[in-house]
Amino acid sequence: MSNETSNGATVHRIVAPPGAAGERTDRFLAASLPDFSRSRLKGLIEEGRVSRDGRPTREPAEPVRAGATYVVTLPAPVAAVPVAQDIPFPILYEDRDLLVLDKPAGLVVHPAPGNEDGTLVNALIAHCGEDLPGIGGERRPGIVHRLDKDTSGVMVVAKTEQALAALSAAFAARDLDRAYLALVWGVPTPAVGEIEGAIGRDPRERKRMAIVARGGKPALTRYRTLAQRDLAVALLECRLATGRTHQIRVHLASRGHPIVGDPLYLRRIPAAARGLGEDVRRLLLDFPRQALHAARLGFSHPRTGEALSFTTPPPADMRELLDRLGMAEV
Repeated sequence: MSNETSNGATVHRIVAPPGAAGERTDRFLAASLPDFSRSRLKGLIEEGRVSRDGRPTREPAEPVRAGATYVVTLPAPVAAVPVAQDIPFPILYEDRDLLVLDKPAGLVVHPAPGNEDGTLVNALIAHCGEDLPGIGGERRPGIVHRLDKDTSGVMVVAKTEQALAALSAAFAARDLDRAYLALVWGVPTPAVGEIEGAIGRDPRERKRMAIVARGGKPALTRYRTLAQRDLAVALLECRLATGRTHQIRVHLASRGHPIVGDPLYLRRIPAAARGLGEDVRRLLLDFPRQALHAARLGFSHPRTGEALSFTTPPPADMRELLDRLGMAEV
């Protein structure tokens, strides 16, 4: 195999060995070019950027011919569609493969209708600049996982296709250490347990997710109680055995323990909370977002295999709330 650069494009030349005969072209190329995902190479084939013995091949499933020379042309990364914006965010770790950050509450991760800019992606493009190799032919970061806008905490972002593929596989397999802190109304019984229930779109309110009998995806949340204030409020550590949209928020609310401040899933205050003093009760009711923080994330580095682990305390607003509740030392 040989590589060369021409007019900003990278060209890979690969001669198929006898053992590759009959294999799918996209699978063969993915094995030969481990820095690129199979889906990315499939897209390049369909775009006409792969040739066999000088002729374009546009069928990813076409059988490989032994001795044939395959040429893969990767165009130079183009500017990403989201614009670069200078938005500060705390960086915990960074190298040429990935970046780990402590996402502030209130920061949307990815541009979407209603949040076209001012997002973490805009901030990452500005921060990385020309040093960003690019994902899928664009100079943009690879979002491996997301946190809701008002959830704070540790996130990892891929800077290369290889890192994105490896980290995405680790998240899909739950081959990582991830823990959240959640301040909830009421105190769960038992103090340590798990909540299981398939999650899908709420048929009555499309902005919400819900535990559904049909059409949902299996979901399992494990929790343990770290501290409590009487029977009115508790601080939980939650771990995800699956990763569904709003999973922790939906599961805890389904057990009658909605997260303090949750604008979607907090519908009624548990009766046990009525015994709180008016000042503390008002403090909890006035908290402006869900009191949920991604406190810990550990994973293997996608290139070196080194074990990495990052822990962050809750942000100032949540720390102050915990301090007023007498839970700050947990």
